[in-house]
Amino acid sequence: MINRALVAIEPKSFPEYEAAVVESGGVVSPLGPDVTALVWTDYAQPLALAEALHANPQLEWVQLPFAGVDAFDEVLKHPVRFTSAKGSYREPVAEHALMLCMALGRKIPERVRANSWGKKFAVSLYDANVLILGAGGITEELIKLLTPFRSNVTVVRNRKLPIDGCSKVETLDRLPHLLADADFVILACALTDQTRGLFNAPMLAKLKPEAYLVNIARGPVVVTADLLDALKRGVLAGAALDVTDPEPLPDGHPAWSEPNLLITPHTADTNSMVKRMFAVRLRENVAAHLGRGDWVGLVDPNLGY
Repeated sequence: MINRALVAIEPKSFPEYEAAVVESGGVVSPLGPDVTALVWTDYAQPLALAEALHANPQLEWVQLPFAGVDAFDEVLKHPVRFTSAKGSYREPVAEHALMLCMALGRKIPERVRANSWGKKFAVSLYDANVLILGAGGITEELIKLLTPFRSNVTVVRNRKLPIDGCSKVETLDRLPHLLADADFVILACALTDQTRGLFNAPMLAKLKPEAYLVNIARGPVVVTADLLDALKRGVLAGAALDVTDPEPLPDGHPAWSEPNLLITPHTADTNSMVKRMFAVRLRENVAAHLGRGDWVGLVDPNLGY
């Protein structure tokens, strides 16, 4: 057991994070030879993290800031323990996914632009076939939110391990065979070599014309040009994206003018939410580093999440 852990917070520190470290028995310190733990707060600077690791071989543990660790693929080869924030932001992101499904089913993208009465239309989540790609904390939370709707939930994941509350679990190789029955397809997976560009033209063609696609995972899981083409041709009824490729989506991009596409600016969780929830993860893992609890959000470099 470590009696006293020096923890560096780089490259940006926040009062919430410093307080969380201290509350768990750690000491916040500038990164130096006596520091054994590093909280890395900037997803956009993987090269800087790599440099910090090479310069500080004494580091034993690195806490990464988000659930996705795709930006740190090369860094994860470094022989230290990595933890991510997977599961930390599950509640607001699952809530956002549910909202996007309901908005699509009630044609909200069309109605907010309408200037005439229009026709009646609704697709309900009650008893709907919902397919979720990914089996992390967001999916677990989303299944809970879908329970009152009696949705038939199928989860697609790398390993066929059971998940409470869903109708069935299937492996990724079964995905093309499952899409035809789905009313709503929700992407909540990590971005890996397997999932990058997974929803391309051939995969989208497996959907039925009445289906809706929601992406709250990572933008590159969907090939944007293929999705826009599929929407224009009526391959699927509509889509909602909280993440895009490219991101941020530039002004004037054709996606903004697609009537059956709802876009939110990666706002399933806001900065204030993230700071509060990430502080909880820091309290848990600083305690684990001190031998006073279990690690949460351990990253498997081979799986990429």
